[in-house]
Formats: sequence, structure tokens, C-alpha cells
Amino acid sequence: MSRRRAEALSPDGESEFLGIQEAARELGVTMRTLRFYEDKGLIGPQRVGTTRIYSRREMGRMQLILRGKRLGFTIREIAEFLDLYEADPEHKEQVKLLIERVSDRIGELRQQRKAIDQTMDELRRIEAEARSWLKDHGPE
Repeated sequence: MSRRRAEALSPDGESEFLGIQEAARELGVTMRTLRFYEDKGLIGPQRVGTTRIYSRREMGRMQLILRGKRLGFTIREIAEFLDLYEADPEHKEQVKLLIERVSDRIGELRQQRKAIDQTMDELRRIEAEARSWLKDHGPE
């Protein structure tokens, strides 16, 4: 569906709706990605016949989903955030859950960083030992 066609569907004539190609391009994802999140129930674009059209609301939800994925949250966790957002107009419960999940994620990342640092240290030792061995045994 072209942007012009989607705009025609908007009651106020503003570019409130996008077809799947335009939505994917604007979000920097594939159409398959949009369909995936729709299948998971995280977004629910409107339909005109078999054509999906994305409102500002759905685009906003997708931006939150993509941000959540970038930050390492699971689809289930992202769904929790979105559900709370819909259920609590003041967003207090969502913010509380967000704080809890962000704290957990920071802890996980600290553990990963520690493991990576230990692995890097070990690899540096191995590299130094290998270079020393080569130096002691001369070039071939």
C-alpha cells in the first residue's frame, strides 16, 4: 500500500498511517520483522482487506520493542512492559517493573563483562607464552 493510499485512510488527512513497506523502512527493519512481532501479539496493525496499515501508536510500540531488544530484553519481558503501559494510564507499575528489569539486566551485563575480562586475561597470557616460546626456539 502506498503512503498516499494509507494517508487517504486517515480521518484528518495527516500521514497517520503507513503501509508495511513504509513502516519497515522508517523503523529500519524488514517486513518479516513486523509480521513476526504481529504474530507474537506485540503489535496489531489495522487492516484494510489483507493490507496491514500501521498507526503512530503501532510505530511507537515498535520503537519500544526494538529498543527493548537492543537492550537485551526478552520478548516476554517486552510484552510485560507493553501490557503494563496499556493497563496503567499513569505508568507507575510499568516504571517499577522497568527499574527492576533494568537493574537485573545491568547485573547480567556486569557478570558478562567480568567473564569476558577473565577470558581476555587468559588469552593474553596464552599469547605471551606462545610468543615467548617462539622467541626461545628461534624463527623457522
